[in-house]
Amino acid sequence: MLVLRRVLSSILTVIACVGAFRLVAPATATDQDQEPPGVRRQLAFLKQELDSGADVDAQSLFPEGYFFLNVLYGLTWVDLGNRGVEPERAADEAAWALSRMESPQGRAPFDPSAVPPYGVFYAGWTNRLRAGLLTLRDVPEQRTKLLAGSKALAAAFDASPTPFLTAYPGQAWPCDSTVAIASLRLADTVTGGSTFAPAVTRWVQRSQNLLDPATGLLPHYVDPATGAQVDGARGTSQAIIQRFLPEIDPAFARGQYLTFRDKFLDRPFFLGPAVREYPHGVDGPGDVDSGPLIHGISLSTTVVALGAAQTHGDASLAGALANFGELAGLPVTGPDTKRYAFGLLPIGDAFLAWSKSAVPAGTESPEPALTGWWRTPLLLLLLLLGLGPWLPAIRRSARTRRRATRVPDDKVRAGS
Repeated sequence: MLVLRRVLSSILTVIACVGAFRLVAPATATDQDQEPPGVRRQLAFLKQELDSGADVDAQSLFPEGYFFLNVLYGLTWVDLGNRGVEPERAADEAAWALSRMESPQGRAPFDPSAVPPYGVFYAGWTNRLRAGLLTLRDVPEQRTKLLAGSKALAAAFDASPTPFLTAYPGQAWPCDSTVAIASLRLADTVTGGSTFAPAVTRWVQRSQNLLDPATGLLPHYVDPATGAQVDGARGTSQAIIQRFLPEIDPAFARGQYLTFRDKFLDRPFFLGPAVREYPHGVDGPGDVDSGPLIHGISLSTTVVALGAAQTHGDASLAGALANFGELAGLPVTGPDTKRYAFGLLPIGDAFLAWSKSAVPAGTESPEPALTGWWRTPLLLLLLLLGLGPWLPAIRRSARTRRRATRVPDDKVRAGS
């Protein structure tokens, strides 16, 4: 029994030491020429899963599961390539992901008769990955498709009575239009022109007139005909919006990001930082995008917000979210792969890899929202976890030593 207790105590001590290391070891790469730790191993795991049909499985979880798993895989490789990590391989993998998105299976959930074709969600993310691929490799066929897709998007925005196009018939989410507009900005960058700059500028101006009055942020869901708010700002869409806004308009993006951070960043139970699905003072239900809410916290929003923080140069928050994820996400690292939550939900790994690979936009860093002291409560808990099982043995050893020192003293007194 004593041996078993010692084995269990040793295991808990090792767990505590590993947890402490994960809390303090660098988990992000904020400089553009650095490789984010562990991301290539995550991508190796994701490629294995994609080859085994993980994107098909993800489609059963939510309507864009197949598409999202592939686009995030491709965009993560684009970010790595732009950081100087295997740019040729990055281009190959991005092209492979793009081909899956443009397959019949990738287009299946979307309406080909929509404007733009297949809706703004499909058109925007596809255009963004195609433009990203062209930052790594000039492929004439892809350049032609990018110009055609960008012109279709710009025309749809110009013809729309609202800056927020529909993703599905009668349904419009501003975050989808944000991605599409960012793709137009990048299309101008890779083609060396300014063809789509007027559409981008007009979108920013129109969007600023339709902000959520309660938060000052872009709303979550709107009326597709008028752009009027139906559902106010929420974390799941805000985290994506904040990731792309710096590419569109840095000044507008900075104000939006600081407001988002102020109204959605939280520290439940005074532990690690996390992001709420609803702003402070507002409660609501979770859904398929946010996942179950724990004390108002959305794990998926928190993961995507890491990438937004890194894009905005908010290194302290990005590092804190990444470190907390290394502790709470239960990562398992093998010889060539890395997965979180034992790899049970590959789409979660895809979002995390995409977030950790985010390239800083080069804007001025905001004032830190956190200091390093946020780790203190967690480190104390880990200290208790690692030391606690040994305390009875330490007390017994101390009592034994005290008895041993008293025995000679008693003998001396008895002899005298």
